[in-house]
Amino acid sequence: MSTEIVSVRVIDGVAVIAIDNPPVNTITAAMRDGLASAVLQVRSRGDVRAVALVCRGSTFCSGADIGEFAGPPKEAEYRALFSSIENLPVPVVAGLHGVAMGGGLELALACHYRIAVAGARFGLPEVTLGIIPGAGGTQRMPRLIGVEQTLELILSARPVDAATAAKLGFIDRVIEGDLEEASVAYAHELLRNGAGPRPTSARAVDPASATPPILERLKAQAARQYPNRQAALRAIEVVAAAATMPFERGLDFETEVVNVAKESSECKALVHVFFAERDTRKIPGLPASAHQPSLARAGIVGAGTMGGGIAICFANAGVPVALLDATPEGLERGMATVGRTYDTMVKRGRLTTAERDARMALITPTLAYEDLSLADVVIEAAYEDMGLKQQIFRDLDRHVKPGALFATNTSTLDVALIAAATARPGDVVGLHFFSPANVMPLLEVVRTSATSVDALHAALALAKTLKKTPVVAKVCYGFIGNRMMEGYAREAQRMVLEGAAPRDVDGALERWGMAMGILAVFDMAGIDVGVNVHRANAHQYPPDPAYYQADVALHAAGRLGQKSGRGYYRYEAGDRTRHDDPDAVALLREAATRLGIAPRVHSEGEILERCLYPLINEGLRILEEGVAIRASDVDVVWTAGYGFPRYRGGPMFYADTIGLKTVYEGMLRYRAEFGPMHWEPAPLLRRLVEEGRTLAQWDAARSA
Repeated sequence: MSTEIVSVRVIDGVAVIAIDNPPVNTITAAMRDGLASAVLQVRSRGDVRAVALVCRGSTFCSGADIGEFAGPPKEAEYRALFSSIENLPVPVVAGLHGVAMGGGLELALACHYRIAVAGARFGLPEVTLGIIPGAGGTQRMPRLIGVEQTLELILSARPVDAATAAKLGFIDRVIEGDLEEASVAYAHELLRNGAGPRPTSARAVDPASATPPILERLKAQAARQYPNRQAALRAIEVVAAAATMPFERGLDFETEVVNVAKESSECKALVHVFFAERDTRKIPGLPASAHQPSLARAGIVGAGTMGGGIAICFANAGVPVALLDATPEGLERGMATVGRTYDTMVKRGRLTTAERDARMALITPTLAYEDLSLADVVIEAAYEDMGLKQQIFRDLDRHVKPGALFATNTSTLDVALIAAATARPGDVVGLHFFSPANVMPLLEVVRTSATSVDALHAALALAKTLKKTPVVAKVCYGFIGNRMMEGYAREAQRMVLEGAAPRDVDGALERWGMAMGILAVFDMAGIDVGVNVHRANAHQYPPDPAYYQADVALHAAGRLGQKSGRGYYRYEAGDRTRHDDPDAVALLREAATRLGIAPRVHSEGEILERCLYPLINEGLRILEEGVAIRASDVDVVWTAGYGFPRYRGGPMFYADTIGLKTVYEGMLRYRAEFGPMHWEPAPLLRRLVEEGRTLAQWDAARSA
């Protein structure tokens, strides 16, 4: 018997059920149908004494089809299929390689025995999508490794390797060599030893793994790890039930809870971001590339914090990179910083010493532009000064081979003006990395009107090589993320001038879900950085004498943030802990008095509205102007680059969640109080509210 996806062949009494559903053997409806037919055939044959379940390609089943989340519940199908495997009257061996995540691991748990190659990895990451394992994992895994270890696996959401899985107890043997041959051999070994079926569901859960102290500890861990979220707490409840409920009742409970979770805003937001990140590479009107861009060598100009971080990105990807700086001192400092970064990775166990040395060897320090001549891509990461950047690009023009991709890491400056300094503006893009560049996944790819198709393809290919999430934007001040940041941060600064304590503002934002309050971000980045950017771009801002004046007041007093030990907060040497500082409050109050800003009492609700509504409003302006391709791209920028909580879906998704009318009415309310300069609703916001449409509907209509 064979289907397009699942095949069966019998080898000396062992039925090999092979799944082949490229690229990663996702458990689609067609795959489930094929597997169900295979199980029926095995059951009907009299010559089958054991079963080996394997997958073709680079991996075992990667997981369930997330695209089915929006449709009717599928748990009953999974439950019936996995039960049919578990209830086969002959031993069933799962042969595992690559990754077995989520539903893929749950499929393996329904088999009687599990072997794996040494490099295989396993995990139950469902809480990262706002749900819980829904194909029996909450009930089968505790019967193998206990409630506590199951929940540690679910809450961490990180995969474990085969050796760890064997130690935990859900992998029976780690093997070397050909997996299918080993699976068949293991099945024959079981038969020789008289081992029959071993249904996981028939096992008992160790009650000592689910004591009240254990469960309370795990609940506290979940609350810390997943604030404002319910999936992890739901997982604890359902997995703990495995210790007290019969198996079938436990499956009923799992199904009940997972279907409730799927309807939560948490799940919908997380699934939205998951697909939004996949969609960022879909560029309307972009023809296929005529050739595969070469990315064998790279160059970076500027060995500061960003340049060094970008160099690490290339070295981590195995790409040789020349790191150029204007002075020997700057180059030495930059290479020392790179070395310290790699040393930290070794100390944390993320790299071996040999791996560190190999990556460091890929980074060549230089003072000469000639050493960039053979680079396929060169990224400028110098100080934010237009004249300096234009001169760098003129120098690159003279020394770098034709056809190389030229990129600027500018966060605010006009990429088109930088590109105009070269004789090849079609080869120029903005590649805005986020700090620390070797950690943050976001990469804003900025195209000018002159950027060629090949250059854009090369930029997207580079993002893939560096394992970055690219979001394409058109040229404007601040692109997507930093332009939207203006209103968000403006109101935070205005409120501390009105008398709100920095901790009140940051605390409200962090409790709501932002990774870090914006004032603490300024302290971390350096208050002087923001002041210099605003001074250099004063023509970009409205005529508001209070605009970003909290930063200015602190900067004038020498309070630069963490680097000086004083900013919005006070810091001890070598410690980033924020301490409230009455001196900062006094300075801000003095500035407010000079500016004629009256004190005001701020509720937590007002703090959130005044920061988030301008953020959303500017996002709508960006969409209407065509700077961003789609609303979901804006969400990716903010969730991947600015610490916006993924479980709220990004600012545009969140606007739909609370209702565009709510945002619109809030903008009008604050406009009535503060005037129209900063609070005029975006035309697109007004129009969508009048039409009764959501941003999601607007996005869908444009892409249809």
